[in-house]
Amino acid sequence: MNIETMSRRSFLKISAMALAFLPFDWEKAAAYAAAIEPKSDYPVVIIGAGLGGLCCGAYLARSGLPVTVVEKHVIPGGYATAFSRAGGKFTFEVSLEGTSIHNNDTAQLLRELGVLEKLELVEASEVLRIKGPDFEMVVPQRDPDALVDLLSKQFPEEKEGIRGIVQEMLGIGEENQRLAQLKGKFSRMAFPMQYPRMWKVRNETLADLLNRFVKNPQLKDALSAQWGYYGLPPSKLSGFYYAIAFGEYLRNGSYYIKPRSQELSNLLAGTIQEAGGKILYGSAAEKILIKDKAVTGVALSGGKTLPARAVVSNASALTTFKEMLPPEAVPPEYLEKLNGYRPSLSSFIVWLGLNQELKGRLRGYHHPVKSGQGPEADYQFSLKGDIEQGSFGVISYDSLFDGYSKPGTATLTLLFLTGYEPWRKYEADYRGGRKEAYIKEKERWTNILIQRAEKEVIPGLSSMIEVKESATPLTNWSFTRNTEGAIYGFEQAMSNSYMTRIDNRTPVGGLYLAGAWGNPGSGYTAVLRSGQITFGKLMEDWQG
Repeated sequence: MNIETMSRRSFLKISAMALAFLPFDWEKAAAYAAAIEPKSDYPVVIIGAGLGGLCCGAYLARSGLPVTVVEKHVIPGGYATAFSRAGGKFTFEVSLEGTSIHNNDTAQLLRELGVLEKLELVEASEVLRIKGPDFEMVVPQRDPDALVDLLSKQFPEEKEGIRGIVQEMLGIGEENQRLAQLKGKFSRMAFPMQYPRMWKVRNETLADLLNRFVKNPQLKDALSAQWGYYGLPPSKLSGFYYAIAFGEYLRNGSYYIKPRSQELSNLLAGTIQEAGGKILYGSAAEKILIKDKAVTGVALSGGKTLPARAVVSNASALTTFKEMLPPEAVPPEYLEKLNGYRPSLSSFIVWLGLNQELKGRLRGYHHPVKSGQGPEADYQFSLKGDIEQGSFGVISYDSLFDGYSKPGTATLTLLFLTGYEPWRKYEADYRGGRKEAYIKEKERWTNILIQRAEKEVIPGLSSMIEVKESATPLTNWSFTRNTEGAIYGFEQAMSNSYMTRIDNRTPVGGLYLAGAWGNPGSGYTAVLRSGQITFGKLMEDWQG
């Protein structure tokens, strides 16, 4: 398509893409915040202490604005947290496998908040492990050429296509950075020539993007190996979304937060409190109060009400708009749009505390157990809860740094992505405290994963287990109140991904989103960015 035939829809999509990736103008936002007086007249209530809410709260508090974070749990973090068992003998990571928070915009965000210098990031031994039917390869850190070489040795007839697709993904990221440096200023007519890679990928799924360069189905599966981090298979996942994230991992590497992801959550919470903000743990937000089509406060469990000039929801967008607001406050067309989006996949996780170390028995930290049927089939296995056939991951965190587990022990995580439907039948009883059938099914799934991990990865695993804990989509719901236990907020479908992702500014006056349900989406870097974006929008609106 040439520049003369660029459609209005395409231009709007490109415009949204540009705006979604603008560098955050901290000086401008800080100036807006400094001009607000008296600040005591601008209280903000944040619902949920996940990373998005904590990030937004930290910006607000450091700007001198009164902010109160309301959190149902007794600790901050949402999924970015950890827990201990056996009197502290074992401490388990809840969600983090690796993050690209290094030498990028997210690192700068944490630097602005005074958090980065306090955070200890450990470089993982690998950026990616790819396992096929008859091969397994480990991709080293910050070396895209190594990925090209490894795949080319396995698929020599596809060498040119492999180099082409890797360069394309990296190039999409580079074009995006160049556009960001110009603060999103671009010529509508010249865009396809100035940013050809972004222009090509605008309407492509990951499958479409891969099809432009390679043919071998096994190779396509290898290049889409990280689809599970985003919750959709190649046929449904945005090619742009995947390319941006995949390219950033290849360029910047993968890192772990020492000692656990809880440290990042604690540091952000501490930043809020040190700057004068408040965090109310063990408090559930029940209703968002409205007057004259704008928020006025938040009603908490126990009868307390917090006044608010603005409310930022780090909770499920569906819960926020369908349960916490009066029906007449939400425009019907907006609710219809929300109902058109689907919650993402959830997870079934088994945490194991072992009575012996795994050093010398496992190399690296992420060990995929594949179904051998590819990501499209695996996605269907996940939706149906076919834990006997679907792929899953075995994560051995002890390889990340010495001392992760206590001497003579090891910590292991088994992770299977699952849809909510297999667990929906237990929902009513679970919420009513009648969990007998639910516990029996959870134990069955737990034993299946342990047996599969024992067969494929760690012989004799069953005999090493000292502590065993597992979590289902209903567990996720219990701790986060995320609709259907979703771990990625709304799924990153083509209709709701980065370029077209739902706006953090909502049609209800003074109500904003921050976190995985909003823009730009899920993942540690994305939800932190979401909190930052929301702070900027809030300052703009208060200056307007």
